[in-house]
This record gives sequence, C-alpha cells and structure tokens, in this order.
Amino acid sequence: MTAALRMSLQMCCRSNHIALRMLSRGVAYSSVSLDELNEPNDHSHALFSRSVIGNFFQEQPLLTNPFTQDALLRAYLQRHLPVQEVEGDLLRFGERIISEIDALGRQCELNPPRLQHFDAWGRRIDSIITCDAWTRLKHLSAQEGLVASGYERNYGEWSRVYQMSKIYLFAPSAGLYTCPLAMTDGAAKVIESLGMPVREAFVRLTSRDEQQFWTSGQWMTERRGGSDVSTGTETVARRQQDGWFKLYGFKWFTSATDADMTLTLARITDAHGRTTPGSRGLSLFLAKVRDSHGSSNGVEVQRLKDKLGTRQVPTAELLLDGMKAQLVSEEGRGVASIANMLTITRIYNTVCAVAAMRRMTQLCREYSCKRSVFGKLLKDHSLHVQTLSRLEVETRAAFLLTMEICRLLGREENRTSTERDTHLLRLLTPVAKLYTGKQAVGVVSEGLESFGGQGYIEDTGLPSMLRDAQVLSIWEGTTNVLSLDVLRSIEKSSGSVLQAFFTDVKERLVAAGSSSALRPAVSSLQASLSGLMSFIQTAATRPSGCLELAARDLSYSLARIYMGTLLVDHAAWENATHTDVYAALRWCEQDLCPVVSRDSAGSYDPHVIDMDKQLVYDGLKR
Repeated sequence: MTAALRMSLQMCCRSNHIALRMLSRGVAYSSVSLDELNEPNDHSHALFSRSVIGNFFQEQPLLTNPFTQDALLRAYLQRHLPVQEVEGDLLRFGERIISEIDALGRQCELNPPRLQHFDAWGRRIDSIITCDAWTRLKHLSAQEGLVASGYERNYGEWSRVYQMSKIYLFAPSAGLYTCPLAMTDGAAKVIESLGMPVREAFVRLTSRDEQQFWTSGQWMTERRGGSDVSTGTETVARRQQDGWFKLYGFKWFTSATDADMTLTLARITDAHGRTTPGSRGLSLFLAKVRDSHGSSNGVEVQRLKDKLGTRQVPTAELLLDGMKAQLVSEEGRGVASIANMLTITRIYNTVCAVAAMRRMTQLCREYSCKRSVFGKLLKDHSLHVQTLSRLEVETRAAFLLTMEICRLLGREENRTSTERDTHLLRLLTPVAKLYTGKQAVGVVSEGLESFGGQGYIEDTGLPSMLRDAQVLSIWEGTTNVLSLDVLRSIEKSSGSVLQAFFTDVKERLVAAGSSSALRPAVSSLQASLSGLMSFIQTAATRPSGCLELAARDLSYSLARIYMGTLLVDHAAWENATHTDVYAALRWCEQDLCPVVSRDSAGSYDPHVIDMDKQLVYDGLKR
C-alpha cells in the first residue's frame, strides 16, 4: 500500500470518527464548520474557511511591445527595408500600443455603439453613438499616418510594407478600428485611380491632421446578396438639375456607419425612371453621411446589426431616401471602379488575420512561462510546445505571404512593377485573403485552449479574439466566392497569372536549392508544383464544371506552395536563423497540393455533383 493511499484511508477514518462524535452530541454533521473539525490543539486557520480563499492566483499573460517580440517582422525589415527611421518608428509605436492603444481597444469592446433614433422632443436624429475610445482611435490613426503613409510613399516601393507593418502591430489592439481604416484606404485608392475627381475628399482621407481626417464607409451590400452586386443592387440614382444625384435604396450591411463619407453603387434612372440591369447599369457615387450642420444626408438608420463578433464596429441597415451624392465614376463603370478598393480591403483583411494569429501566439508563449501544471511550467511540456510550434509555423507562413503582397502593391503604385508582379498581385490577393481568413480562425481557436477555462471567460478579453476572427473568412468575399475569383483571374488573363506563379516559384526554389538543410523542403515544393502543373494542363480537357469543383482546393494549393516557397526563400537568406530553416521544413511536411490529392480520389468527377447533392439533402422534406 502506498503512503498516499494509507494517508487517504487514515483521513477518511478520522473524518468518520469525528462525524460520529458530533452526531452523538446531537449536532448535524453538515452544519459543522471546518474549524470545529480540527483537533482541539490545532489553532491554525483552515484554508477556504470564512474569508480565507487561498493565496494562489494565476498570473495573466502580459502584452509587451509587439514589435520587439516579433523576431520575423524585425528580420524581414532588416532584410528588405533596413532603414533606421522605420525601426525606430515601429519600436515607438509598439510602446504606444501597450501604453495607450490596447486599453482603448478594450474599451470599444466593452462599450459597443448604440443607436438613438429620436431626440428628447421627438425629432428623428438617427444618431449612432460610439464611445470616446472609438473617437480617440480615429484621431490616433491620423496622427500615426496609418492611411497617409501608404500615399506619402516616403519609402518608394516599400511604402506599403511599412504602412502595413504598422497596421499589423495596431490591429489586435485597435478594437476593430482597422475596419473603417480599410474602407478609408480603399476609398482613397479609388479616387486616386479615377484621376482625383474629388480631390478634397482624397486629401482628407489621407490626412495626418486629426481635425481634417475623414473616414469612409463602403455601402455596397443590399438585401439580395453580398458579393453579387451586379444583380443584387437595387438602389437608384436620380439626376438633379445641378448635376448632383439623389439616391434611393436600402443597404443591408453597412460597416462603420459613423464615417464622414461613403462610396456606394447605384443605378442611374433615365427620363422614364428606367434602369439598366446587370453590372453595366451600376455607377459609383460619393456622398457625405451628414451635411455641414450635422444633419443626416437623406439617411435613415433602421437598426444596428446584432453580430457574433466585431461588436465594436457600428454595422447598420440604412434606408437611403434622397441622399445627395456625386457621381465619381463613368456611368456604368461602377463595378470596374471598385476593383482597386477590393484589392485594398482584401489586403487589410489579410493583414488583420495574420496580426490576430501573431497576437495569439505571443500571448500563448508568454502564458506558457507562467502557468504550472502537473509539477512544471507549460513551456516544459513537450506536447504543449509542439502545439505552439505548429501555430508559429502557420503564422510565419501567413506573414511572409502577406508582406509579399504588400510589396507587390507598393511596386504597382510606384510604377516599378513588372508584368509578372502585376499578374502575381492579381492572383495572390484573393488567395491570401481566403487562406489566411481560415488560418486565423484555426490558430486563434487552438490558442484559446492554451489558457484552459480562462480562454472561455469574457473578462479575459480572449473570447472576443475568436469572435472577431470568424468574420475574416466572410468580409470582402467568402472562401468560395474568392476561390471562384481566382478562376476568373486565370481565365481573364488567359493563364498568364498562373505562368507568373510557376515562374516565380521555380526561380526562388532554384536560388534556395544550394542549401543542403533546405533540400527536403525544396524537393517537396518542386514535386507539388509539378503535380499542380499537370493538373492544370489536364483540367482544360475535362467536362465543364470540373474546375469549379476544384476551385477551393486549387486556391489552397496555390497558397500552400507559395507560402512554402517564401519560407524557403527567407530561410536561404544569409542572415537567416536555424528557426527559419526549421519553420520551412515543418511547413513543407504537409500536403502542399490538395487539389492533386483530391483529384486522385475522384473528388471532381462529374458524378460527384449528384452524389454531393444526395448526401447533403438526404432526408430533407420540402
């Protein structure tokens, strides 16, 4: 019999003896305090009796400067943007995040926006009231040039990398203020690409002056659908004698409705009130949300959306009833005009996804140095460290893909991009957005487990990270919608985007091939690339619909291969560390080309469509 078991039996016998003794006195056992159960000569205060609740409290993970804690970000900038001014600014900004911004973001979560329909005298005012922290984040965004730095272009083709590095540090602490910033940046990009039809608006959207800085909304979604604006947009625009327009319609989802201005799509009516259907009938308009007196510009706020996450952002249903607006695109060119906006907002979505992953990994590893279970710290449990290492590999791969897209955008804006760069930007933007959106949900969800039950408790602030991450696969196009967009990019370019992809990957792998340590990763990537090329070559000869069935897996394959290539490329850098090499090797152990694996299993055969329907709708009675 073990000593522990003997002690347990002795304690049990002792407790029974005391209970019988108390019962013989006529005292109920259940009413006896712990103090009374002690031996007569034991005067110590029993743990958890009366006001004593114990002296152990688990230390919480503390946020430290996110720039100094991010080895990959610092190494990436050292390699590509070794400007002392940039490092100094990001170091300072990291300190501002922990000293000021993080608390503001938390206040926005705890004090969500509310809608006041009427004033005290019955006048309809439809005022969306946000907390002071939300306003402060707007001013701070202007001061830090979070939009402006992308257009000042002080670092040439690397200006977008610099800007998005700040957004990347800012996003996890910003209380979702990155949402209005994304739409503001997107609006500025549209105005610039259209030749500055409204220069005053552009100047305000890109201002560092907090009193002049405007944010913009993006009011595209209507009741009939989200991404399908061509058939889902019913809003009409009636031309006025002064050349302006009045808009009439219902916007089903409008985020950041407290913005200063908005861009929106509408159909211009002719003299008989008729409109042109489809995308050919859509034009792009700019409107201020309120007039110079602060009154609503023909907008009625029906209600605020009650959402799973992103509760900090005022998302509303709006009735446009004579909203005064200015035409900024050519008539019938609205959809084409917002293409640049979608590029920007999808990149923001990607940056925010990677930022959420990075923040979670930072908190998890910090907590692992404080939390002790089964006699040792979490950091000393090899299985726990293995789990965190897998999250780290996911985060590193996503980061490098994101920064590459920011680099390509910067090259395009500075007119230094090659034809290959342009094709890669077109292909990789939707690929990165759809893949990192899924990654963020997985990494943040897994990360919550590292905190046990505390990861499920609201006042830790951790659950909001998972709720907010879930929207990243929905905003700016769902995974399937973006997968089909990847197919469109291939079709419209006659395959040129894929040719650019294959060429770029091959050249990077050849350059890294001299490293013996990276050889397993390079070989895996080369084999996956070869399989992908074979699939693409045969896909054109298959029955109609095959590629659509494969669209999601094709996008995943493009993402994994390119991420692996970038990890290898970074690990082959002369100043790379052994952890850079290890991350590349670990990434390339997975199935890098699921479209080939699933094709081998017959997932895209014509009969699968009918079988999928039978499986999904089995038992459904109509």
